[in-house]
Amino acid sequence: MQKEPKNRIIAALDIGTTKVCALVGRRDAHGRLEILGLGKVESAGVMRGVVTNIEKTVQAIREACEIAKEQAGVTFDTVHVGIAGQHIKSLQHRGMMMRDNTTSEIGARDIDKLIADMHKLVLPPGDKILHVIPQEYTVDNEQGIVDPIGMSGTKLEANFHIITGQITASNNIHRCVERAGLKMANVTLEPIASAASVLYEDEKQAGVALVDIGGGTTDITIFQDGIIRHTAVIPFGGHVITKDIKAGCTVMDQHAEKLKVKYGSALASEVFENRVIVIPGLRGREPKEISEKNLSLIIQARVEEIIEHVSWEIRRSGFENKLIGGIVLTGGGSLLRDIEKLMEVQTGHSTRLGTPIEHLSHGYNAKLTSPIYATGVGLLLQAFADIDAGRILPAEAKKKEEVEAEAKAKAAAEAAAKARQEAEAQRVAAEEEGWLGNIFKKTKEWFEAEPDADF
Repeated sequence: MQKEPKNRIIAALDIGTTKVCALVGRRDAHGRLEILGLGKVESAGVMRGVVTNIEKTVQAIREACEIAKEQAGVTFDTVHVGIAGQHIKSLQHRGMMMRDNTTSEIGARDIDKLIADMHKLVLPPGDKILHVIPQEYTVDNEQGIVDPIGMSGTKLEANFHIITGQITASNNIHRCVERAGLKMANVTLEPIASAASVLYEDEKQAGVALVDIGGGTTDITIFQDGIIRHTAVIPFGGHVITKDIKAGCTVMDQHAEKLKVKYGSALASEVFENRVIVIPGLRGREPKEISEKNLSLIIQARVEEIIEHVSWEIRRSGFENKLIGGIVLTGGGSLLRDIEKLMEVQTGHSTRLGTPIEHLSHGYNAKLTSPIYATGVGLLLQAFADIDAGRILPAEAKKKEEVEAEAKAKAAAEAAAKARQEAEAQRVAAEEEGWLGNIFKKTKEWFEAEPDADF
């Protein structure tokens, strides 16, 4: 393995519906990810994964990055950002190219040219290509080739899974990051990032569906033979469950969220009949009693609807009977009690909870075991993978001491320049004063001289 430079520190930014999360990390001597800093703040300017308020989002990005910088003891100005939202779509396309030199081997340049041709596809107005993912290749009618590099052939073909998104959504994220005083290294689809952090390689080979339940959206990514085969976004997530609790129990937003997190269950059959939750009344009113069974019935109804959409997407992908690895749940919504049991009952696929600890070095923060950090950790992993592949250049992060030393040196240089300017101004003023003084003296002498007697 190539030795990692000491200053190879990378920052990632997960801009979600419920939170904005900044992570700073590097790879240790064994190639595992070491998280140096973690900043998480509440997100107020994002709805269903799309930025709806620039100023609030910029403020949240600044706060999250400041917390991460403080913890890590380094500063950075480049971040690797995730993108999600209901505007994300996917399509399948087949590409083909004829090679001039049939004796030479197929190389990375041929693959890059084939992928570059996919970026020329005509898309609906306002859409742009985010990712082009090769599925399998065909060389001179020889099908099912995973890696054609090194083979000889005249005709090179490939099936591609192409992920697109709205230009405006991407531009708004870019604008927010720039206004926060940062630069964007690249943009990664958040479900791909989450998959990098919570899925095992053997699961990807066997066939697995990753279901990332966020606040505003539920993202689905299906892998087979180690390749992404299908991606989809369902335009609702944990927030609709909170809204249903608010309406069904006639409580305020903050009480509905707390009820969901602390007492909520996705399986009403697992909850005791006679348990009652008491929440404080509004402005001196009587406390309100809510049945835990009724709360779980409200939650289960909405979660079942989300699972129905997930099942439909899995059927639409054509991989329903090929998911040997079953379903992996991640994201904040996966923390809902008994949700994996309900997923198993509804879909018939074995289900587990995905946490982003597989690639972390020893001694990681206990916070990082939560599925809500799956995307952030995955963005760091994807960034290192892109740098290794030469797709992006690494940004150099600087230690606080270096930044402070640079700032002091700059301030000293500015002070010295200012002192020189002031000295020069004083010298010029003195010269002007001497010259003007002489003129004034001569003029005074001329006026005060005795008049000539001859006149």
